[in-house]
Amino acid sequence: MKINSRITTLLLLLLVSNSIFSQRDRIENLSNFDKAPVRWGFYFGLNKSDYKISYKANETVPNAYVETDPKIGFNVGLIGDLRLHKNVSLRIEPGLFANSKNLYFRHLNNEIDSVRKVSGTYLHIPLLLQLNANRMRNIRPYIAGGIAYDYNFASNFRNPDDNSSGEFRMQKSNFMYEIGIGMDFYFYYFKFSPSIRGVFALNNELKEDDDPNSPWTAPIDYYGTRGVFIRLTFQ
Repeated sequence: MKINSRITTLLLLLLVSNSIFSQRDRIENLSNFDKAPVRWGFYFGLNKSDYKISYKANETVPNAYVETDPKIGFNVGLIGDLRLHKNVSLRIEPGLFANSKNLYFRHLNNEIDSVRKVSGTYLHIPLLLQLNANRMRNIRPYIAGGIAYDYNFASNFRNPDDNSSGEFRMQKSNFMYEIGIGMDFYFYYFKFSPSIRGVFALNNELKEDDDPNSPWTAPIDYYGTRGVFIRLTFQ
């Protein structure tokens, strides 16, 4: 009897809990949030990026190969969202991201010459068009895509020393295209949106060494970022 009464009590509690949560599910949080013409927010997250590298046919440096060992970095920034339509918005997301990576020039035998550490802190300014699905109670998926400008504070662009002195140099201004998917979750006081983004360089980011036959830069035809960003957004 005690077992039966406990089971009955448990079933009643489950039914009551299910009824309560079902009622809560019907409540639409922040029902007018997306009707505002302009919305603001902030984000933070993690990133990891390496480089797409293509090579020239170079007789001076045969069999050139550069391997990238990327590290996990962080990103933080602000959001401005302009409502164009109930399912379309234009977003600008200026922020900072930082990461580091090691480059291994496998065609060089000397350990001092074959390893370069590249650390970067970037001002990242993407302009994105976001396409939102219709809201399903308190969730809404979306996709986004657009272009971005990156300013590399640690590019070494103006450094007179190059790889012959151990300094790896990059362009300070770069352009990217960015695509991503995410999900909006509407809570009582705020909207939370986790997303994943892919970032891909459009221009060659490498600044060549002064020596036209440099074993570090002469064999490289294209050198551009490709990265993955995980973002947690609050509005």
